[in-house]
Amino acid sequence: MPGPSSQSLPVPAGAPGAGRVAVVTGASSGIGAATATRLAADGFDVVLGARRMDRLTELAATIGARALPLDITDADSVAAFAGALDRVDVLVNNAGGAFDASPVAEADLDSWARTYEVNVLGTVRLTKALLPRLIASGAGDLLFVGSTAGLISYEGGASYTAAKHGVHTLAETLRLELFDQPVRVIEIAPGMVKTEEFTLKRVQDRERAEAVYRGVREPLVAEDIADCIAWTLTRPHHVNIDLMVVRPRAQAAQHKVHRE
Repeated sequence: MPGPSSQSLPVPAGAPGAGRVAVVTGASSGIGAATATRLAADGFDVVLGARRMDRLTELAATIGARALPLDITDADSVAAFAGALDRVDVLVNNAGGAFDASPVAEADLDSWARTYEVNVLGTVRLTKALLPRLIASGAGDLLFVGSTAGLISYEGGASYTAAKHGVHTLAETLRLELFDQPVRVIEIAPGMVKTEEFTLKRVQDRERAEAVYRGVREPLVAEDIADCIAWTLTRPHHVNIDLMVVRPRAQAAQHKVHRE
């Protein structure tokens, strides 16, 4: 249920998510915030998890959700987060990020470790904590926000592509291990998505970050991915969308982008 600092908004009659509790990680910005907003509009009882509680609390008040502090790289934080939840029907593992764009020969191993900790180990940590509740729900959804970087490699992206390949194989393995349990395992693999922070965090320079999208007509935005996530979660529960690759029309492949 919503916490004391939030107020539930009216759920539309027949809303597809009515009665279901959805946890969204990395919900303070970008795809996470857009997904939380969309799921709340679809009637889900949304629980937001992230480190930046100022942003999280503001979003929760706006969409009628519950905000809880969560650092998926910290075992105590994950335990406290999981302990605050009585029920979970949906887990959207969205928290992650890229923190460098260096070639392997110039690898910063601290950056590699951070990338793996956030994208892979943190995701495993929270999934392990909440999986019993997903199973107990009788119709759980375990969704991973991966990346096309988890399906193909490219120069200057090895720390991130290695981590996202890890997320991809995590989803595939869980689907095999949970084949006899009432839990769907879904992976959304976005291509070029223009958000406020992702590329800036990676290259640490606003001009370089903006150059990534320069000349690209209509790159994807966070709401596009949120729409895809909501669609997969609201299919009849016998329908499992194993993997959805989502790119803007201008991006034919990782290296082939039309710029005007």
